[in-house]
Amino acid sequence: MIRTRDFGLLWWGQVTSQVGEGLNKVALLWFVYELTGSALMLAVVGLLQTIPPLVFGPVIGVYLDRLPKKIVMVWVDLIRTVLTLLIPALYGLDLLSLEGLFVLIFLTSMVSTVFGPALSSAVPLLVRRRELVSANALIQSTNNIGTLLGPAVSGILIALIGAQHVLYVNAVTFFISALCLIPIRSDEKVGAREAASTSSILNDLAIGFRFVFRDHSTVFVLVIISALYNLGASAFVFVLPVYAKESLHVGPVQLGWLWSALGVGMLGASSWLAMRRNNDVRSRMQILVGGTTVGGMAVCSLSLLESPLIAGGFVIMVGAGAAVLNPVVWALLQEITPEHLMGRVFTTFSTGSMAAAMVGMSSFGWIADAIGPAASLIGLGLVLLLTACVAARFPRQSLGTPTVRTHAAAA
Repeated sequence: MIRTRDFGLLWWGQVTSQVGEGLNKVALLWFVYELTGSALMLAVVGLLQTIPPLVFGPVIGVYLDRLPKKIVMVWVDLIRTVLTLLIPALYGLDLLSLEGLFVLIFLTSMVSTVFGPALSSAVPLLVRRRELVSANALIQSTNNIGTLLGPAVSGILIALIGAQHVLYVNAVTFFISALCLIPIRSDEKVGAREAASTSSILNDLAIGFRFVFRDHSTVFVLVIISALYNLGASAFVFVLPVYAKESLHVGPVQLGWLWSALGVGMLGASSWLAMRRNNDVRSRMQILVGGTTVGGMAVCSLSLLESPLIAGGFVIMVGAGAAVLNPVVWALLQEITPEHLMGRVFTTFSTGSMAAAMVGMSSFGWIADAIGPAASLIGLGLVLLLTACVAARFPRQSLGTPTVRTHAAAA
């Protein structure tokens, strides 16, 4: 699929922008800390990046369903290019106030909230239905590549040229992504979009919510599976540093290796999914159940380990287990959801996942502080095992041939 014209352009654009996102994660936080000298301000940055998908996600989905997805993604990348450029440019001109910096961060997060659902909605337009899991796994692999390369490259560049200049590099990656998106050919239907534009926002929201929570039991079960998964998996990355220090008694270098082990597991599982050919619904759910079971058992096992080397092996298993859920769930949603509801469904999922992630990070972070990282890891593992149990009881009618839209064939 990477060798095909349209999906290949999308994939290479995402590789570039995800490496840029990895650069941004380190460079922006380092820049803010250098500017303010306050750890609290770093928390404010995290809050500003979290609010838009939680508050505006459903409304964004309504407008996304009224617009061509490729054009939306191009404009999002171009706007992110300009907003990211403004931070170092204004700083260099001594015109950047702390309030202005926070406004730019908030606007960037607001615009970025649109990109993920637009990307998920666009994938079915570029590949065949039987290729959806592989396509989603390849898209997820770009995030894994960005996680592996971006922070390391960012650290080197910060040391060489300074954090503010790394943000210029980040802006260039968004621009390259936009250039990759522009030539993509899409056969998205205009009729459904025009029909949607005549209805009110509230009515469109209600239609989307009814589809997710009432009209389609399969989608509702996928909401529960996704929320449970994000409740546990999102908290793991925040508990990992505490576990490394308190249980494994290692420093930042060894913690970095554990992070890399997580990324290796995710990239390996994503690559394996991308190469699979048997992608019927039953086999997909078996992969999801198996992956979350292995991940849950590996997380629980970590609570008993004190050897960093052995723990690294189990962290690879955690990463591999975590990487199988999203491609499977996205593929099922892309098959089930009508084209004119795609934006609302994926923004609803994104909002629910973000809310569950915040609950998981807060609750398991508190458990790690109050009781210890071992107890927190056991709790996380049990949540992932519960996710596997729910997935194992996936509605039997969903294991047949799902009601799907007609997808474009890849070139």
